[in-house]
Amino acid sequence: MAGSILRSLLAPWWAAQLLTGAKSFLDNPLIGSDRLNRRGLHAGRVRLAYALAERRRRRMASALDPADRAAFERDGFVVKRDFLPADVFAALREQLLGWAGPAREMVQGDTITRRYAADPEMFRAVPAMRRFARDPRWQALARYVASFDVEPLLYAQSILSHRRASAPDPQTALHADTFHPTMKAWLFLEDIGPDDGPLTYVAGSHRLTDERIAWEQRRSVAVRREGDFLSARGSFRIERAELPSLGLPPPTAFAVPANTLVVADTFGFHARAMSARPTTRIELFAYSRRNPFLPFAGLDPWSLPGIAERRVPLLWLTHDIYRRWIGQPWAKAGRKKPGEE
Repeated sequence: MAGSILRSLLAPWWAAQLLTGAKSFLDNPLIGSDRLNRRGLHAGRVRLAYALAERRRRRMASALDPADRAAFERDGFVVKRDFLPADVFAALREQLLGWAGPAREMVQGDTITRRYAADPEMFRAVPAMRRFARDPRWQALARYVASFDVEPLLYAQSILSHRRASAPDPQTALHADTFHPTMKAWLFLEDIGPDDGPLTYVAGSHRLTDERIAWEQRRSVAVRREGDFLSARGSFRIERAELPSLGLPPPTAFAVPANTLVVADTFGFHARAMSARPTTRIELFAYSRRNPFLPFAGLDPWSLPGIAERRVPLLWLTHDIYRRWIGQPWAKAGRKKPGEE
């Protein structure tokens, strides 16, 4: 009886989430409903979110280099080698690697991901970081791929693989981050070799083809029964053997030199390549994800100067305070240098 009353009270909240970025098939019984998904609920959300993203991108296309726009439309990612001027990149690398700042860490499988917020403290200690953050080429590319004219969340990040005796890092499995277009970006501070756990991406997998929507439909009605927790949370995994049936090629591995920028739509399938030995990958990392059903690209108060650079600390603080209800995967790790063990 009490359970039925609670479900009735929560029903409007669950219904309202259908027009947000909520993606978990476990936490929302409407999103996870086999009956509704057989009738096309998940596939309909995917189609609508994709169409709105395409419309928002068209409004911002004029700010982007035509060659970058063509590369993105073809592949779902843009690669820019020697992105920063050599002197700016050298200063950024020296300042950041010599700095010990307040770090947060998340452990997944055998891998530690360490992040530092690009906040006022970092900008004071690493002034070259601001040169990157304000670069108009970066801003135009990040906003176009995200499909929103908003300031991306920016971090310094270290990926320390094979640091725990545990199962493999789940980020090494090919996956889409969510059901709608989103942006992630990496500016690599060191050369990335093929054995250093490079980023991989399935070129063209950002496009919503007939094959992809049929795959999304099939997964939506089976994902809760498959035993894959991260897929059931809305980040669908895919096996390499499935790619040809979607008309997709094998993943591209970004074994690239330092000072290479990669900006990608993580609705496309991507992963961190497995490494056979302990590795440390140091980079700038950014992402942008907003309610995919908003018809407009801008109007984001969190992007205003003085607020934008404080969003990450505020986000972490919110999760610290309300961890009981919303969780907090990013644990405080004290002050560390990005390359420190």
